Amino acid sequence: MTRSKPGKGLRAGLPAMLLLAAAWPAMAGAGAPERDGTIVIRGGTIYDGSSATPVTGDVVIRGDRIVRVGPAGKARVRGARVIDATGMIVAPGFIDTHTHSDRFLMGDTPELRLNLPWMMQGVTTIFTGSDGNGQPGGKVDVGGLLSHVESAGHGLNVAAYVGFGAVRQAVLKSDARAPDDAELARMKAMVAKGMCEGALGLSTGLFYAPQSFAKTEEVIAVTREAAVRGGFYDTHQRDESSDSIGLLNSVQEVIRIGRETGIPVHFSHFKAAGPGVHGKSVDMIAAVEAARAEGVKVTADQYPWAASQTSLAALLVPRWAVAGGMEAFRKRLDDPAQAAKIRQDMAASLKLRGGPSTMLLPSKNKPWTGKRLAEIAGEWNVDPIEAALRVILDPDGANSAISFGMHNDDITRLMKQPWVMTGSDGSQGHPRMYATYPEKYARYVLAEKAITLADFINSSSGRVADTFRLDRRGHLRPGYFADIVVFDPAAYRPRADYVNADRLSEGVRTLLVNGALAIEGGKPTGAAAGRALRKTPPAGTCA
Repeated sequence: MTRSKPGKGLRAGLPAMLLLAAAWPAMAGAGAPERDGTIVIRGGTIYDGSSATPVTGDVVIRGDRIVRVGPAGKARVRGARVIDATGMIVAPGFIDTHTHSDRFLMGDTPELRLNLPWMMQGVTTIFTGSDGNGQPGGKVDVGGLLSHVESAGHGLNVAAYVGFGAVRQAVLKSDARAPDDAELARMKAMVAKGMCEGALGLSTGLFYAPQSFAKTEEVIAVTREAAVRGGFYDTHQRDESSDSIGLLNSVQEVIRIGRETGIPVHFSHFKAAGPGVHGKSVDMIAAVEAARAEGVKVTADQYPWAASQTSLAALLVPRWAVAGGMEAFRKRLDDPAQAAKIRQDMAASLKLRGGPSTMLLPSKNKPWTGKRLAEIAGEWNVDPIEAALRVILDPDGANSAISFGMHNDDITRLMKQPWVMTGSDGSQGHPRMYATYPEKYARYVLAEKAITLADFINSSSGRVADTFRLDRRGHLRPGYFADIVVFDPAAYRPRADYVNADRLSEGVRTLLVNGALAIEGGKPTGAAAGRALRKTPPAGTCA
């Protein structure tokens, strides 16, 4: 018999346990003994991924499926592996709607391909291709990536988006122009191909050049190819602050895309970024609620951090200045008139984000590593814009920036919405890659009590699976795939922070991916049981 280390039990803050057999799904063959190879997770506090109230009981797994969920000790087992989950939380494995996991997906070692930063948080499924980036290397190759997941061995299940940015780059390069009819036809064909290879939908990052050069009508035309094939539209919307069209206009643009194409639209990392839009979450929520009442399918994900991360160039450099790519940007800086305009626009962007003290530079092994933009400008005895340009023009491209721009009132208000789920936006240099789920639990469930434990679990599992129609995942139900996390409620916590962003989280005692033990006794087993989750388009939509 194998036992995971018991926790200290459920303490204050958890609902009282009322175990009523009638509340459970019928247990076919309840008295029949199990055969060898069965796993029983015994005596845990079970949250099934949708209900508000937990129960104490057992989960029985055979092969890659859950076969029973029922009252503690009722299942007779013979030759089964029993995992003692007394005092533990048993929940569906978490599903991360937005990741930047290319380094792990394409890792050249089995350990990298386990995706440990996510696995150790209790994540069993990740979505990739986010922000319109497409497949690793900026490719449009959904089929190739999903085949690689199946053949190379990955720790987690993987679903992938077609990337609008990758599509546009392939056809228009970095040009700031609209496609002609032939170019648009090529772009649409690439999206259709990706959907027919199993893509979840189309992802855009209209905040970023060259995607930012696309007008709404172009995006709608391309999105229709995903819509007719049953896909989803996921977006880093055009403006999360006041950079271009404004936050609320940007929200309406996404809703318009959903309205005109009929596609379900999903906001990635939904937020109000920068002091000028703090409090605007009230209006964001009102806009989404109005659209949903109208019949537009709108959802969002969110990470529980007050700081975002992207490149310093994306945060500060005006989009017109990077039309044609970085070489064109460098040439513009050689022109005194254009350089002056660039600096002026950068200064305005910096002010929108709260000034140079809000920018942390995490890139490794650089003079600015771990310092604020204001600090490095002082050390170099230059103004913050000159310091930013030196970082942006670094030949290694090491200009990642963490921007402290969100207000906790907005974060909490959005988190409480029934159509908002958890997504890490996990990327190197930010603790969200290693610690999003335990951070949300530790801060918003335990410390602030902004949401309940059930809300945390449901928004990280069943709500995601139901929204994106993932086949038999996200819930603890008989017949569902055995993606299951068992964590210690007293020990589940983040270890990563903004200074040490790459520390693995703690507290997950057991993790099963498709029925295989990926974590046992708090340590990874090396099992790589993840699968490619291909979406099947409606009949007749693919040649």
